Amino acid sequence: MSNIAILCSGGDVSGMNPAIKHFVEYSLKKDLTPFFVYNGYEGLIDNDIQEVSYRDVSGIINRGGTKIGSARSKRFMNPEYRQIAKDNLDALNINMLVVLGGDGSFRGLDAFYKEHSIKSCGIPSTIDNDIHGTDYCLGVDSALNIIRTSIDAIRDTASSFNRAFIIETMGRDCGYLALISALTSGAELCLIPEREHNISDYEDNFKTQMAHGRKYFIAIVSEGIKQDPQEIAKWFEETIGIESRVSILGHIQRGGNPTSYDRLMAYKFVNYAIDGLLGSHTNSVICYTKDGFIYKSIDEVTGSAFKLDPDLLRLLEDV
Repeated sequence: MSNIAILCSGGDVSGMNPAIKHFVEYSLKKDLTPFFVYNGYEGLIDNDIQEVSYRDVSGIINRGGTKIGSARSKRFMNPEYRQIAKDNLDALNINMLVVLGGDGSFRGLDAFYKEHSIKSCGIPSTIDNDIHGTDYCLGVDSALNIIRTSIDAIRDTASSFNRAFIIETMGRDCGYLALISALTSGAELCLIPEREHNISDYEDNFKTQMAHGRKYFIAIVSEGIKQDPQEIAKWFEETIGIESRVSILGHIQRGGNPTSYDRLMAYKFVNYAIDGLLGSHTNSVICYTKDGFIYKSIDEVTGSAFKLDPDLLRLLEDV
């Protein structure tokens, strides 16, 4: 019986716990012995590794975050510490590793494989949905639903008090969350890093809307834009003539119960990861595209910058 381990690296997402649960169940089904690595690559270095079974994942499928913890590890960037991690895995006869994470996590995984030949598979897991080569990352649907619920609640106050609300989503370098949330919530304004803007360009249109009866505005902005949300609120008040407020959603977007879709995607990602490791895919990332699930090399995934789907950007022209 072969031994296989799983770890989470980088930011947590809702969907990790369903993936962890199914990892244990599917590993056992495939006659593998599953292990948890706690606290990401730091746990590999510190030998925080434990054999697990069904009892260890009971009752976690509906929980956000990750039962096994996550971390960002500067030490793992050092070959000396990667050697320690390899020695720890060897001591437990673990020769396969699944990593839930993003670009940085996958680069560390690639270096680990090239130095020590541990069979590895990455599962894209980030609410920013900004990993090249995959159309979907685990946790995105849960984050979008948290944002949708928040916007719907804020709209109640906006309409009651005739206010403009500037709602900031996560997305330091990628505007995916803001874009999809704006399109699906009927926002009047959406500002993202991928599209340059001049807020004054909206002045005539918004004043016309108010003259024709608009009583409130919903503006969705990504944290990655160069303009401070408070400046946008000030512009609404001083230029458009409507009382304004700012709501920073922050880390609420990363928590909460995983949606049914993320639970299903976790199931599928894990199946492909383990099947690939048992087959010929010894150093890959599972990507979900219009053609279904595809194994791609880590170099292919991390070697190019992520770009938003042009079709989605075209839809933004109507916002």
